[in-house]
Amino acid sequence: MSNLTKILIVLLTVSAIFLCGIVVTYIANANNYKEKYTKLSSDRAALEQEKESLNNQLKEKIQQKDDLEKSLSSQVASLKTKEDDLQTKITGIEREKAELLERVNSWASITKDFQATTDKQTQLLSTAQEDVKQLKADQIKLSKELEQTSAAVVEKNALIDAAEAEKRRLIEEKADLQNRLDKIVQTGGNVPAAGAPVTQEKGKAMPSQPANETINLKAQISEVDAKNSLATISIGSADGVKEGMKFHVTRSDEFICDVLIVNVDTEKAVGVLELVQQPPKVGDNASTNL
Repeated sequence: MSNLTKILIVLLTVSAIFLCGIVVTYIANANNYKEKYTKLSSDRAALEQEKESLNNQLKEKIQQKDDLEKSLSSQVASLKTKEDDLQTKITGIEREKAELLERVNSWASITKDFQATTDKQTQLLSTAQEDVKQLKADQIKLSKELEQTSAAVVEKNALIDAAEAEKRRLIEEKADLQNRLDKIVQTGGNVPAAGAPVTQEKGKAMPSQPANETINLKAQISEVDAKNSLATISIGSADGVKEGMKFHVTRSDEFICDVLIVNVDTEKAVGVLELVQQPPKVGDNASTNL
């Protein structure tokens, strides 16, 4: 084989290899172009859909804008009407203001005269208030004097009541002595001895003894109402207490006062204080006989 043939064979081999590479490269590039075309087609379709969606949204926005413009136009027209009404009212108010200013100017002189009258009335009121204060002071003074007088009257009434009670006691003792004298005269016919005077000597008062010495009830003072000269004893009708009974109140061996029963309950009795030497206390002894 000649060298030329060998060279041709080598050239053919190289050419074949080169052509094979070109074919492989073409096929690879063709596949890549097909993928890119497919992707671009898909992207274009997506963009078309997005464009359609955006167009629809744009139409909706335009419609909303038109509706909003109509609404705003209506509101503007309403506000314009209100503005016209307010302007009319403002005009009327300004007219009324001018009229009121005229009235104020006309009332200024009247107010001045009224102020002078008010000042005068205020001065008279101050004078009257001073007179009222003086009258109140005099009233308080008279009230104090009245209270003192009332207290004195109450004290005098208490003394009078005590004197009346003493008078009744003396009358009762006199009647009792007269009854005794009458009985003695009727039974014995003898002239009775001279009796002791009914009025006791001055000094500490002593209780009168009851006509019935057989009654001997004992109790204690359970309540004292010094304001009303009343006292309550610890026994009542269940123990034989009756209205009109007299209990002698003692403390230790000291005579305190008498209690003339005026109201009787089952377990207690209330009486009026008589011959009070000193105020009784709860717990003092009370008995019908000394």
